[in-house]
Amino acid sequence: MEQRNLEVAVISDIHLATHACKAKSVLKYLKSIAPKILVLNGDIIDSWRFSRSYFPKSHLKLVRYMIKMLERGVKVYYVSGNHDEFLRKFNLSELGNLKIVNKLIINLNGQRTLITHGDIFDNIIHKARWLAKFGAASYGLLTVVNKAINEPIRFLGFRDITIHKSIKKRLLRGDRNLTRFESAAVSAAKRLDCSTVICGHTHTPKDKTEITDTGTIRYINCGDWVENLTSVEYCGSQWVLNHFIEPVDDTAIEELESMIPEGFMLNWQGA
Repeated sequence: MEQRNLEVAVISDIHLATHACKAKSVLKYLKSIAPKILVLNGDIIDSWRFSRSYFPKSHLKLVRYMIKMLERGVKVYYVSGNHDEFLRKFNLSELGNLKIVNKLIINLNGQRTLITHGDIFDNIIHKARWLAKFGAASYGLLTVVNKAINEPIRFLGFRDITIHKSIKKRLLRGDRNLTRFESAAVSAAKRLDCSTVICGHTHTPKDKTEITDTGTIRYINCGDWVENLTSVEYCGSQWVLNHFIEPVDDTAIEELESMIPEGFMLNWQGA
């Protein structure tokens, strides 16, 4: 597979060790790029829902590939999030090309960028932690149901549906919490003299510019690898919000087509 050369790639909210994780998609994405720096922007491992009985091979393959990236000389920063907060006590620890940090400020072409998971800007996490964990558990149960529904849908050649994504859109419609989150992130970037702030946490990819009394600050949310398959990349001297489109597996399609009775047509929206 031909790889795209990047200065920096930022991904967040993979949620390894959960049914919601799309480890195969993350692996395909990482194999498609050749970054000098990879930033894992929090909630990579989901310690809130971690179970010894669930860590499939696809998740293990992803971890092994990240280790290979380290061995090839890729500098990896692991920014701790709320689901992998156990790493916060290891702030600034280094192991070869891997460095664990609670936040990262990176200087590219004279422009400072703040990279943080963003849970520090979430009032629910701090004021009602039990509610956040209850929400995470409910979300996990819903993804299991969603996965069971998608298996027959995918077999028939249709695009996956994401129930929890649709529900979240309805709940956030007209809600100002997300706006307050963004404003808090922009304020933090301003205090640290950064022109850009990159967050995760909300699972909502966004790219917008906020006007402040000292100029403009760009807010980017790198989304997630549960619902949106998005990342933030630095290439061509600028940050770009990237939506990953998985390559079509022609062999799998041909095998499935051979099983379909002659004269029976399927709508290959999923391809």
